[in-house]
Amino acid sequence: MDILILHRIPYAKIEYARGIDHDRHRVTYLGTRSALDTLPADLTCERVERPGARPTFDEAADWLDGAHRAFDRIISLSEYELLDAARLRERYGVPGAPVEQVTLSRDKVLMKQAVVDAGLRAPRFLPLASFLEGGGAAPWTGATVLKPHRGASSVDVTVFGSAAEAYEAVVGRRSAVAELDARDRDGAVASFEVEEFVEGPVRHYDGLVENGTVLALGASEYLGTCLAYAQGLPMGSFQIDCPAEVRDWVSDVLAAVRIQDGSFHLEAIVHEGELVFLEVGNRVGGADVVAVFELATGIHLPSWELRILLGEQLAGLPSAPPAADRPWYGWFVHPGHHLAGEAFDGFDGAEAFRGAPEALAWHELAPGTPLPGHVTYGAHETALAGIAVTGSPARTRAWMAELFQSLRIRTTTGSVAHEQQNGVPA
Repeated sequence: MDILILHRIPYAKIEYARGIDHDRHRVTYLGTRSALDTLPADLTCERVERPGARPTFDEAADWLDGAHRAFDRIISLSEYELLDAARLRERYGVPGAPVEQVTLSRDKVLMKQAVVDAGLRAPRFLPLASFLEGGGAAPWTGATVLKPHRGASSVDVTVFGSAAEAYEAVVGRRSAVAELDARDRDGAVASFEVEEFVEGPVRHYDGLVENGTVLALGASEYLGTCLAYAQGLPMGSFQIDCPAEVRDWVSDVLAAVRIQDGSFHLEAIVHEGELVFLEVGNRVGGADVVAVFELATGIHLPSWELRILLGEQLAGLPSAPPAADRPWYGWFVHPGHHLAGEAFDGFDGAEAFRGAPEALAWHELAPGTPLPGHVTYGAHETALAGIAVTGSPARTRAWMAELFQSLRIRTTTGSVAHEQQNGVPA
């Protein structure tokens, strides 16, 4: 099989060779120089560099037009290039999910509408353009979230105390979103929405689906939030039990948004005992979701997703151990992007945790390392990333909460030290 991979995610996050036999198939990686440099030197494949100056679709299409090669699969596992891969498949007649289907699992307005149409609950919402045209009228009055349709990592997400406050902030160009506060913002308005803020713990459900059937599923609950992390606070998630009724709900959501093959990362709010759909992606989750899923189940999500996308038989998919017999894992991250321009100098309060038996993995930046200028959950990029394990979900949560309360990050700018106390509610 001749396979083209739009290569964006660092190789180590996917480990393509675990899911694709590179000796059996002819595999071509198309990406920027920095992405291609993450490929193992001894990997049997063709490496094609694109400039990275124009959209992925345009540069890939230019190369494909000149290469005169017919590919059997065009694959991307990056959230940011799923649509590019779909557009290329349609243009060149390659099997795989079409643009319309992929768009449904990328656009937060479309996916919520599909979920509501299927009889499931989602936060009430409006496209920002409709909200502004209606003078701020909304079917809710309380706390209101302003977010991009296709954003990630809670970038450009803002929460206001009420729908009226959100309206006044956007109209007055005081939303704290640069695109919306600019003089010429017409194009930006069309790419944002507002939705009611629903209170409750946020959970994420990760797994594999083939031909619409859920093959593997794991449940976790966040400690902290993605929005608070973007603003500079630590966060993590810990695995919890996943009863049959939740599996049924997940299957109904995936059917509504037409996610039929591959990995999925689905988020929901638990409000007064009811699951409220938040968003879903046809991809693996970020941070260490893949690692803790494999620790708990023996399933490496990207590898099995690739086998599904290639149409290969899934013989040998491990079965999850009984809940009573398994350890319970969680992942945690401490941000550094909010201190961009400074250098990491270490943590106070980490000593009791760094070598603890609960700390299965601990990746801390070396002192003197410049902190990143963008939101990232990646180990070796953010100040701290790790994996915890205990004998129960409650104990894993408690250990991570104590860690977050104890940590104090130190940074330096020249000879000036900066300290910030971090923590999330226990």
